[in-house]
Amino acid sequence: MEAIVAQNLTKKFDSFTAVDGLSLEVHEGEVFGLLGPNGAGKTTTIRMLACIISPTSGTAQIHGRDITKDPATVRAMVGVQTESPSLYERLTALENLEFFARAYGMGDPARIQPRIRELLEFFDLWERRGDRVAVFSKGMKQKLAIARAIIHDPPVLFLDEPTSGLDPEASKLIRDLILKLSKTERRTILISTHRLEDAERICSRVGIILRGELKVTGTPEELRRRVAGEAKVVIRVLGAAPELAGSINGIPGVSRVEAGSGELVVSTGDPALTTPDIVRRIVEMGGQILSVRPFLPSLEEAYLSIVEGMRG
Repeated sequence: MEAIVAQNLTKKFDSFTAVDGLSLEVHEGEVFGLLGPNGAGKTTTIRMLACIISPTSGTAQIHGRDITKDPATVRAMVGVQTESPSLYERLTALENLEFFARAYGMGDPARIQPRIRELLEFFDLWERRGDRVAVFSKGMKQKLAIARAIIHDPPVLFLDEPTSGLDPEASKLIRDLILKLSKTERRTILISTHRLEDAERICSRVGIILRGELKVTGTPEELRRRVAGEAKVVIRVLGAAPELAGSINGIPGVSRVEAGSGELVVSTGDPALTTPDIVRRIVEMGGQILSVRPFLPSLEEAYLSIVEGMRG
């Protein structure tokens, strides 16, 4: 089932087109990453999908509800965490969540208080519930901002640069929380990020947006393979790699062998079929194998290559 479906979504600000004919489907329960440079249209896309701003043309549905025809219902179905935590720093964590719970229409205290405790315990903030947000670290503020976004239990969550400005430890904490929300609570999460390591670790699929256009979508592995071309296997060996390379070249299915210092990079159309033959040949030649691993560029390398090609 598709949780988010966008069709030709477009947003213009006077003569400037921020988002241009974007069409997108996000499956229920997945973490989907919108990747792109600053100004590419990521935040504008999220704001339209969350009914914060209206599209100039096109439309989208959140669990079947149209963002242009039924925006009030859509707003109740989504949670939004902006790049800035947007919390009241003079209030405590508890008071912030109480305020936003009422803002989302959760008027019954018997419902609000158990939900707040559930979230503060989930985000490991219960012991700090009485502290003013002003004394929180940025990572704690980000956690509280996500708690605020899901206080009303929405099925769809939009996160705009959720790890921006965080140190590595806090970034990992937020990534783990996003995965936990997706896997244990089956929330559909769309994140906007320019941090490729985040997308590679937590997103089941990603889309690259450039100058307001969604250029390509796929799993991180699909994007890496798109750049890598023919599959490669990297084999670390003890022994004379150039001599071993010559014997491997004749194996059916092997198109190219590059020999480096103690390393062989073998290009092959089907690694699963050819790798056993390659390993057997190296052993027969007296080579000692230290490791065998498939080679793919990182998502960051794939992203940079794809974006550079599109700009060119």
